[in-house]
Amino acid sequence: MEYHIEKLASPNAVVGEGPVWNSAEKKLYWTDIYGGKLFKYDPDKKTNEIIHNGVQVGGLRFNESGGLLLGSWEGILLWKSDNDIEIIKEGKIDGTDINIRVNDVISGPDGSFYCGTDATSWKNDVVFRINPDRSIDVVDEGIELCNGMGFSPDETTFYNTDSLKKIIYKWDYNKKNKSLSNKRVFVKLDKEDIGIVDGMTVDSEGFIWSAIWFSSKVLRFDPDGKLEREISFPATQTSCPAFGGKDLNELYVTTANSGTGEKPSGVEPKNYDFNSYRGGDLFRVKLDIQGKLEYKTKF
Repeated sequence: MEYHIEKLASPNAVVGEGPVWNSAEKKLYWTDIYGGKLFKYDPDKKTNEIIHNGVQVGGLRFNESGGLLLGSWEGILLWKSDNDIEIIKEGKIDGTDINIRVNDVISGPDGSFYCGTDATSWKNDVVFRINPDRSIDVVDEGIELCNGMGFSPDETTFYNTDSLKKIIYKWDYNKKNKSLSNKRVFVKLDKEDIGIVDGMTVDSEGFIWSAIWFSSKVLRFDPDGKLEREISFPATQTSCPAFGGKDLNELYVTTANSGTGEKPSGVEPKNYDFNSYRGGDLFRVKLDIQGKLEYKTKF
């Protein structure tokens, strides 16, 4: 299948990540984690505005009563502007010795905020949930690098990613009490010549879209974990997909230029071309598939 890939913005993002569509504004928000920036892309004006410069933000969601809830390297923040920031939670995760240093986020159906950490040198990270009453629940442990998360459209399944293990897990989700159970492997990419699983989103049909860092691709899996299609992008470090546009049929994809010109990190796939273009741009591709809006937090 042929796809028309558009390059929308080229801010040379070190680790471009976390795209989220704002349906009211009809704009896309995204982050450069290492660069400490938040961007707002306007498809009509074709502009990519820097709206924050400072705190490293791993991911964000829109908050129902206003502002953005940010999962950052310094804690959970309710951000309205760089002059109006409320600290929701900082320091260590309750009941653990792990700092709140967030790599990826998602909002749950009830308005809680799920965060995956990058705080333990890729050894024993966790997924935790901060509830609207600001209590914290640890959801998953022993992850080497937490990444993309999502909920099925019927709100019965939760997904989360361990990038370095190249695994996406699926759980049974009970909407009434927010309990998660029956963790099992949904997808495992065990080939030596493929990259690592990164950010993800779930479309309106319940299919999972996962960005494959080092492989220039976003893969679509059906609800049983079978590969349904793949889309290639002109940058090897594809980091996260998100649906947007008036009809939610436009897939926005972030990329990262991290590692350009540096020595191998040791996690690159077999036969990786170190001279290839890594990224730092925002891309878009229009599809015949509709996404679904992300939940808002309730803080």
